[in-house]
Amino acid sequence: MTGGITRRRLLGAAALGGGALTVGGWAMAGGSLTPGQSGLLLRSQAPLPRPYTVPLPVPSVLTPAHSSGTTDAYEIIQQTARLRILPGLETTAWTYGGSFPGPTLVSCSGRRTVVRHRNGLPHPTVVHLHGGHTPYGSDGYPTALILPQGGTASHADAMAGMPMSGAAGSRDEAVVERTYTYPMEQRAATLWYHDHRMGFTGPNVWHGLAGFHLVHDDEEEALHLPRGGRDIPLMIADRAFAADGSFRYPALDPAQHTPGVSDPYMDGVLGDVLLVNGAPWPVLETQRLRYRLRLLNASNARRYRLALDPPPPGGGGLVQIGGDGGLLERPLAHDALDIAPAERFDVIVDFSRYRPGTRVRLVNRLGSGSTADVMRFDVSTARPPADDSRIPERLSAIPAPRPERAAATRTFHFQRRAGSAGWTINGSPYEPGSPLATVQLGTTELWRFVTDFHHPVHLHLNHFQVIARNGRSPGPYDAGWKDTVDMHPAESVEIVTRFTDYPGRFLLHCHNLEHEDMAMMADFVAE
Repeated sequence: MTGGITRRRLLGAAALGGGALTVGGWAMAGGSLTPGQSGLLLRSQAPLPRPYTVPLPVPSVLTPAHSSGTTDAYEIIQQTARLRILPGLETTAWTYGGSFPGPTLVSCSGRRTVVRHRNGLPHPTVVHLHGGHTPYGSDGYPTALILPQGGTASHADAMAGMPMSGAAGSRDEAVVERTYTYPMEQRAATLWYHDHRMGFTGPNVWHGLAGFHLVHDDEEEALHLPRGGRDIPLMIADRAFAADGSFRYPALDPAQHTPGVSDPYMDGVLGDVLLVNGAPWPVLETQRLRYRLRLLNASNARRYRLALDPPPPGGGGLVQIGGDGGLLERPLAHDALDIAPAERFDVIVDFSRYRPGTRVRLVNRLGSGSTADVMRFDVSTARPPADDSRIPERLSAIPAPRPERAAATRTFHFQRRAGSAGWTINGSPYEPGSPLATVQLGTTELWRFVTDFHHPVHLHLNHFQVIARNGRSPGPYDAGWKDTVDMHPAESVEIVTRFTDYPGRFLLHCHNLEHEDMAMMADFVAE
């Protein structure tokens, strides 16, 4: 730090001001100045491969263990696996079913999906279906542990390092296997599942516990969007590697008794290797046809500004058709997309706009060096078949938000706690079982989020619509139904949502996983 400004003085000033501290438009992060980011770079110790030398892997689709007239049932074993991610080295990953990403689940709207998880890992886990409209018992409350086979972890392990005043009301039975029931009473959307254990979500996801869960419905099917091999999920995640190929992560306690990361990384952990579907800077050969790319930012803390290089003639190469909660009302053409941790953007790229043989890079304009490149598309020189897909001018009907009908208006401040390595909502670190709000099912509420630094804010149970940023119009990436909103330093965002169907305890939290693990999370109760 230069100019005599100390970390303690910066934190104190941010706390007193109730907002972000910025220097030249850059957020103060982890003791360093990082453009457009919250976090500190953790460099790999292993040699890194040249970009665009490995083909893009596509996660396999999981087959149901059995099905009935109303339900598809799956079984997943969480297990360690030795994966070849970097050339000549093996990486021990914590996985769903032995792969990273885990297998993709595919559901139909209105048809129940049941997933039984067994834990073969050396530590407890929790599973959350991110974006799922899910009953409390299957939502992945952070203390609802799945214990290792033969494990002895207790509720105290789940509560390690967290305040205990609400603990009595938050205890969930720890089991050695857990069955999650997803009614799927929701629209077609790109969802994902990941670990959600309190205090340890960051290391668990970093080590591989994440996978896609796609939902289809009749409305989407009727649109004739690209499908089959041209409907491709892309999980983008940054990681760092030790010299032996293992994942490198600055955990305070790798044995997972004490949550959190070492102090320099409390703002978030950034890796120097960009993985797409678990492969470093991969390449995909495409026909000169339209492709649907389901973009997921599964990074712990890194934000991306994704763009095509070169852009297609006329620009607007990333045509957004969907977001977190499914189809937009109308397609939106972007030259670049800002995507924060946990956000999803479904886009269509028309590779017929490029000359045969063109090599098109997907780049990250918020990155530099090894983090400026994401992957490459090599446009085939072969004559393509007729393109049977289209991009309709109208995709779906989305009701306009009605904030004037809100039964309540609430404000939530996302701030660093002065004088400590922790994060808060409304001045308090997370206390399981002590809700910050009680909402009535069937009612609409207006919620206002106010931030200090970069915070991707995620709401469980129901999707929402963004209606304002800093009292003005929503941003260019706020369209449609969302479950995560990217918030910039010193910003306020207003959302409107209607709480429906399922009573119980649910969560509001920052999806920067280091912030989440260090207590930037809160319960709300639906009744």
